[in-house]
Parts: sequence; C-alpha cells; structure tokens
Amino acid sequence: MIDFSQIPSPCYVIEDQLLRKNLTLLKYVQEQAGIEIICALKGFSMYSTFPMVRQYLAGATASSLNEARLCFEEMKAKAHVYAPAYLEREFDELMSYSSHITFNSLNQYNTFGERARANGISCGLRINPQYSEVETDMYNPCIAGSRLGITRNQLGDTLPEGIEGLHSHTLCENDSYTLERTLNAIVERFGDLLEQAKWLNLGGGHLITRADYEPEHLISVLKNLKARFPHLKIILEPGSAVGWRTGYLTSTVMDIIDSQGINAAILDVSFAAHMPDTLEMPYKPRILGAHHEPVEGKPTYRFGGMTCLAGDFYGDYSFDQELKIGDSIVFDDMIHYTMVKTTTFNGVNLPSIGIWRENDTFELVKSFGYESFKDRL
Repeated sequence: MIDFSQIPSPCYVIEDQLLRKNLTLLKYVQEQAGIEIICALKGFSMYSTFPMVRQYLAGATASSLNEARLCFEEMKAKAHVYAPAYLEREFDELMSYSSHITFNSLNQYNTFGERARANGISCGLRINPQYSEVETDMYNPCIAGSRLGITRNQLGDTLPEGIEGLHSHTLCENDSYTLERTLNAIVERFGDLLEQAKWLNLGGGHLITRADYEPEHLISVLKNLKARFPHLKIILEPGSAVGWRTGYLTSTVMDIIDSQGINAAILDVSFAAHMPDTLEMPYKPRILGAHHEPVEGKPTYRFGGMTCLAGDFYGDYSFDQELKIGDSIVFDDMIHYTMVKTTTFNGVNLPSIGIWRENDTFELVKSFGYESFKDRL
C-alpha cells in the first residue's frame, strides 16, 4: 500500500506492482494471439521502468529521433519508427536506432526508402482506412484534411517496390470491438495489399488494461485476422495501456479563495503544464478521496493550477471534510500522456518523478529546477 506521506509534492509516482500487472496482461495477449506488442513511447517514456518493461514486451515504437535513441539506449532494442516526415539531417542517425521505418507518404518513401532498405531496415507505409470511431477531432487521423496516412486511391494494385508492411493507427483508448470494425474497413480497402505485405502494424489506442476491456475477444479478433492472412506478422503498439492506472500526481493546496461563490483551491501543479490532456481531450481526472461529481451539502472545490493562464483549472469536486491549506491532493492515473507532454510555462517547475517499489519503499528518480526551465529557452 503506497504511503503518500513519503512522496514529495508535486511528483509523478508510479507503482511497480501496478505496472507489472499491466505488463503481465499485455504479455498474455501477445502470447495467446501470436502477435507482437511494443510500447509506444509517445504515451509512456518513463525509461527508469524500461528494465521491467522489456521483460514483457517486444520493444518500442518511436515518433522521432530522440524517442528512437531512447528506445535503443534504454529499452536495449531498435525501434519501430513512424513520423509524418523525416529530417534529412537526422535520417542517418535515425536509421542506426531503427529496425522498421514507416513512411507517411509516397514522397517520403521515394526520398528515404532506398537508403533505409540499404541499411537493412524493413520499410512500411502508413495507410488511412478512412474509418475511425474517435469522436474528438484532435485525435482522429481520418477526418478530411488529415495529413496522416495514405488513402487507398493513392496506391495501385501492388505495393511499391521494397515496401514490406502497412501501418494503421485510427484508435484512441478504444476497445476490441472498435478494432474489429476498423479491421473490416482495413481489409475491405487494403486486403489485396495485405496479401503482399509481411507485416501489419495496428498502431496504438488499444486500451487492453482498462477494467472493462475484453482481452479474450481481442485475442479472437487477432487470431481470425491471422487465419485470413497467415503470412502477416501483426504488431500492436499501445502507450496508454502500459501506464494505465499505474500511478499518481501528488500535489498540495497552496491557497483557497472565494471566487464569486465558488471555492477555488490553488495547487502547486498545473493542468495546462503537467496534465494537458485534461484540457485537450478533455477529461476530468479522478482525485483520491474526493467525490468525482459535486455532492449537495458537501464542501465542493474547483482546482486551479500554478500558472497565470485563466483556463488552468478543473472541477468541481466534493469532499467529506473541508480542505485546508497544506492538504495533499492526489490525482489518479497520471502516468501516461503526462510526463511526455509537460511544459515549463511561466517557469513553473516540473513535478518530480518517483517509483513506489514492490517492497514498499519510495525511490525518487528525478527532480527538476531552474536549469530544466532555462535549457528549453
């Protein structure tokens, strides 16, 4: 049982045993379905946990030179790489960290593909099946005007010479039934090209570790796909599913003010800078010990961050007792898509990073200060 009194504020803290639980399930799916699951670093890049992660997963996927290098150095594996476009000045170094490179357009493949193949890298194309059930346009790669992926009308009856795989990523925290319907669209539009390919990467957005996800249905969907295309190597690359419900962001109440009849509690963290998906997605994070929705008659608070951004707030939450300055506020499920998206807006410090070990001890992995702010400018 984690002892939050040992955790500094603010701090991202992951529980080893919760991460291992997620990884165990992912490995089970990987083995039962006969596929490969790799970790999407864009969602979960906490490299201090990579010694555990690589015991369970086959590697990682990267979307930049820096992520590919992190994978190579800390995951001890070459990365599966995809980016909307590659920089000429980085490409040679990128290849040294990569086993697979997926190209977003035929222009990109024609520019870099020959060099990649000459270096023994398996090349793929990102496809747009023009089907997605993601409701938030910011996270939907299939909307009109999307720059992500190649639609079927842009490809002929045969894969371009040297292309070994296809990559589709149209999910965002979805279930296996959404994947099943998405696969129908992929096979309908690209089935003839899948017959010619060696691998199919189904991207991320598979929230396999969520409590209501049905892993056995996912396994059956993937087995059916492999039965139809037995020559294909199938790859999934979830990020959220790795870090899902594995840790917290600790914070402290710095002040409480009456804001035109609303109790506003100011914290030593920022929604905009430290948990931006709460504003972008948006979603309401859970707070340990709080009622997720206001309860009539109970003390209710709207929480605000440390920055001067007017919109740096989220609420409202009710508590059984009134809050006091100095009270601890712990946000749940704050490991995926948090650390990877933080900023130092206003010069506000980044939260520390720590691990609650399986032997019930706390390890402070990293803390930040002025240099972390200055180095970005």
